[in-house]
Amino acid sequence: MKKIIFSILSLIALSKPAVAQTDSRPKDEVAYLFAYFTGNNVEEEAIRFGVSLDGYHYYALNGNNPVVDSKKISSTGGVRDPHIMRGPDSVFRLVVTDMTSSKGWDSNRAMVLLKSTDLVNWTSAVVNIQKLYPGNDDLKRVWAPQTVYDKAANKYMVYFSMQHGNGSDIIYYAYANASFTGLESTPKVLFKPKSGRACIDGDIVEKDGVYHLFYKTEGGTNGIKVATTKSLTSGKWTEKDEYLQQTTESVEGAGVFKLNNSDTFILMYDVYMKGKYQFTKSTDLEHFSLIDSEISMDFNPRHGTVMPISRTELKRLLAKWGTPANLPQLNNNPVLEGYYADPEILYSNKTKKYYLYPTSDGFDGWSGTYIKVFTSSNQTDWKDEGKNITQGKDVTWANRNAWAPCIIEKEVKKGKYKYYYYFTAAQKIGVAVSDNPTGPFKDSGKPIVATRPAGQQGGQEIDPDVFRDPVSGKFYLYWGNGYCAVAELNADMVTIKPETVKVITPTKSYNEGTYVFYRKGTYYLTWSENDTRSPDYQVHYATSKSPLGPWTLPADNLVMRKDANAGIYGTGHHSVLQIPGEDEWYIVYHRFPYPKGITMGDAAGFHREVCIDKLEFNADGSIKPTVPTHKGIAPLK
Repeated sequence: MKKIIFSILSLIALSKPAVAQTDSRPKDEVAYLFAYFTGNNVEEEAIRFGVSLDGYHYYALNGNNPVVDSKKISSTGGVRDPHIMRGPDSVFRLVVTDMTSSKGWDSNRAMVLLKSTDLVNWTSAVVNIQKLYPGNDDLKRVWAPQTVYDKAANKYMVYFSMQHGNGSDIIYYAYANASFTGLESTPKVLFKPKSGRACIDGDIVEKDGVYHLFYKTEGGTNGIKVATTKSLTSGKWTEKDEYLQQTTESVEGAGVFKLNNSDTFILMYDVYMKGKYQFTKSTDLEHFSLIDSEISMDFNPRHGTVMPISRTELKRLLAKWGTPANLPQLNNNPVLEGYYADPEILYSNKTKKYYLYPTSDGFDGWSGTYIKVFTSSNQTDWKDEGKNITQGKDVTWANRNAWAPCIIEKEVKKGKYKYYYYFTAAQKIGVAVSDNPTGPFKDSGKPIVATRPAGQQGGQEIDPDVFRDPVSGKFYLYWGNGYCAVAELNADMVTIKPETVKVITPTKSYNEGTYVFYRKGTYYLTWSENDTRSPDYQVHYATSKSPLGPWTLPADNLVMRKDANAGIYGTGHHSVLQIPGEDEWYIVYHRFPYPKGITMGDAAGFHREVCIDKLEFNADGSIKPTVPTHKGIAPLK
């Protein structure tokens, strides 16, 4: 997990309780969701979705057909102007104008609020301003609602334009209720231009503590302007005089989003008289350049919005609505959403599924206190099965530093299995037992390894690996940081034979993360060198004719290292999977988070992500160095 010698600050960090991750957005936002409608015919006034992997090229889902039935959610039979957002609570909110244009531009009084936790299943509620709130007898229209999270109020603000009588369209707001099924109070004015002219189609984005309101002006030039404020409800807006659209045509429906892993914002808008969209980009939200030549869509949207989404969310949408024929292939690395490290992989003969057991990462100083398990039938789509070991709860003898689990499936009777689960806790090694690979696991009540081997100076008792010798049938436990030790396990699998403890450190550059496997008469001892905070964290190997050594160090004993050209760093602490009955192998490892890890300093060493790539051998049994990839592996059958 880390260097043998800790600084005082590191030791202090290790003694702290786990620090919760505060960013609600997924770590691996790798794609974009475009919510839009397509035209003024009633069948076109419906919510549609498109997706993109880069924010520049978009593909319609569901054959460009609606993903929500307008007639079921609206009071008019149609909806327009969809705005979609992810809240800090990880819930998605989508708001739309409740309107069919065939009934006239002054025909609607309502909006629809929708909510979802998965982007597939939505609940909805109609909010009719005229019916619900007094003083709106002369209300003519309610247009283009959007939602923004107001940090100062800790609430979701819904804002929209309304026109009363012969007055101008003005942007109003009200806070949504807790269930997002209505508004807490009568709408109030959010923004009215100093010119007194109409403004509609507001879109708010925050940058560096400043809220930018992009809006459409009317009653003159129909274009996009911006006003800024540090407090949404203060009424204190700084209006910019410049128009931002890069065309002389009339435009509306501004939508701003930030490109993933970038400082670039995209401002797009509907060139509605021409039936097309225009895209521009900026890093300061003040100066925009045209990028139309870089944009493609296989649909013709009207007034929509774009939101970044994660790999898991994209896969969920594709599973529901089908994969567009021309959508580029999605990378499969990292395989888990979020920060995880030290992955252990298991194929269960009992369930015929794959299981991943990683360190829960993203906590300062490796201070996580729980370990999760993930399941998959194809090694690319992983389901979070929850926590299986929590320090201080399931493990009473330790309350910190839950790291580097390993597991083995043992057939105790024909067709009956037990699972022995070894893990690091407070720089000791524990063991727990279950009848199922997902648990629940019962801790043995004490460490199985709590001290260094006799005569060993320095190092830590961490990073266990359990191995069954297919030749002798014996089980062995390996462990260590700064040294590598091994001991034979007793038949109970929860204790070791003390007299068998042996230090087998293969090389002076050995650090940690041992993993042992057997192939065609050869035992492979693999490990990580350097520090997990180093971009040069890497995997090496040695071979033997015995699980206890002596170990032969090949002249070229590299298994995996960084690929700086691909922006991949810190590749190490791995496990190895053989497909049952096949000479087909995979390496499961962690790396720095891509692409920002290389800029994070030491923090990259505890904000890691789990990946899987193919492991291959030469004809003489030597391991071919694996080049880590973003693409990952294809789904296994």
